[in-house]
Amino acid sequence: MQFATVQPVTARTDLPVITDEEAAALARTTVNLFRAWELTDTEARTLLGDMAQRTWARWKTGDIGRIDRDLRARMAILMGIHKALRYLFVDPARGYAWIRKPNAAFAGRSALDVMLRGEITDLIDLRAYLDAERGAW
Repeated sequence: MQFATVQPVTARTDLPVITDEEAAALARTTVNLFRAWELTDTEARTLLGDMAQRTWARWKTGDIGRIDRDLRARMAILMGIHKALRYLFVDPARGYAWIRKPNAAFAGRSALDVMLRGEITDLIDLRAYLDAERGAW
């Protein structure tokens, strides 16, 4: 068996980092988005990487604490999903409702069903699907 030679890749230090202030704004916006999507607390916590119930309860009251890198990434991806839906649907309510509607592209499951598998890659896959649908590639 032969292995392919892997070329070294330089780290991308030029990419922006989500600051603490931006992360707090993302958290507040995520709470509002989840209200628009009419998510249950369990669904919301799952999309946020199995966030603790007490933490989610505090977020809903505006008490945002420390936000780790994984959670920042999840929220950024969720905002990308929201943005893509706003491009695809002129009426925001249709985009919010689309999240729960069965979709042939997902074998009859909804986008929410896909995201509720809980992995960050599920969020990434949905974001990529929506970007492709709106011609962002």
